[in-house]
Amino acid sequence: MECLAPLASVGIFLIILFVSFILPIIISMIKIINQYERGIRLRLGKYRGVVEGPGLVILIPFIDKMIVVDTRETPMNLPSQEVITSDNITIKVSAVVYFQVIEPDMAVLRNQDYITSIFQIAQTTLRNVVGQSELDEILQQRERINEKIRDIVDENTKRWGVKITLVEIKDIELPESLQKAMAKQAEAERERRAKIISAEAEYQAAQKLVEAANLIASQPVALQLRLFQLLADIASKGSNLVIPLPTELFKFFGNYEKPKQVD
Repeated sequence: MECLAPLASVGIFLIILFVSFILPIIISMIKIINQYERGIRLRLGKYRGVVEGPGLVILIPFIDKMIVVDTRETPMNLPSQEVITSDNITIKVSAVVYFQVIEPDMAVLRNQDYITSIFQIAQTTLRNVVGQSELDEILQQRERINEKIRDIVDENTKRWGVKITLVEIKDIELPESLQKAMAKQAEAERERRAKIISAEAEYQAAQKLVEAANLIASQPVALQLRLFQLLADIASKGSNLVIPLPTELFKFFGNYEKPKQVD
């Protein structure tokens, strides 16, 4: 038993040595690259190329270094910020930017933190483009503003191997006083359209009345028929109606001679 004690001590020492030093080295040698990732290999600080994924990559301990870059399309929220438009109106604007890393080596080697850089450029460009536009243009031509911001940001991030796929303004917050003024303007516009429609209806009705009057004037009997139709409509409501008829009306029912006056 006394002989086995030193062996046990040596075994425990070897296990502690393995767990403390050798196992971390082995773990650092193994790198797993997912389907949507690309690995940038640096050997002694020198760029050695892009590791195509997916799969298992073996690194040389203390010599190789692997930087993993996600190549999926990634959304980035631009928080709400106050902007003064070209017509001196203060509004709050927020947006979202979608980007994708096309060349991972350029994104790592040419920029210290490409995600932060994209955020800063997109935020500044949003403020500049909105500040150079009038409020009506921002509200009515949002698609053109989005496209303009996307082109500017994409032009700046192209040298980093990053593609800006989409920029969308999410929300435009107007001052309360301006909202009330725009509501009054919209209400006045609706009233104007209602008056125009009413006037056009009166004009068309007047034209039809003129056509009807001309038609009745060309056929005198039409006036009498219209009178009888009106009487029938009134009588259908259950009212007793007495209307004196001129004797000239009877000439439409046959030969009628007006009585002679007796001296």
